[in-house]
Amino acid sequence: MQYLLLIYRNENYMTDMSAADRQKLMGEYGAYTQSIIQSGHFKAGDGLQPTTTATTVRVRDGKTMTTDGPFAETREQLGGYYLVEAKDLDEAVALAARVPEAKRGSIEVRPVMIYN
Repeated sequence: MQYLLLIYRNENYMTDMSAADRQKLMGEYGAYTQSIIQSGHFKAGDGLQPTTTATTVRVRDGKTMTTDGPFAETREQLGGYYLVEAKDLDEAVALAARVPEAKRGSIEVRPVMIYN
């Protein structure tokens, strides 16, 4: 079964980091990514640009409306994701617990709907 691991963090944390700390964190992500590639769990994954680059789209009464940024104000923002293959929710949660940002932010684990 496929699960999406949604990585939420406070964007200010990244901008306030020193270059050395940011490089260390990127190394942790690189090691994590390599480990799930080697174990066969990895399907896809990427970081996202800051919410300041986001556009929210809504269609109401046939009219498309756009708004800069995310729809809701939150303390943590979606910063990236991994799409993983796991045998069950327990295995997906174990993978999520190893994502480096789980120490500071949160990782939402959500099963992917498979359409036949």
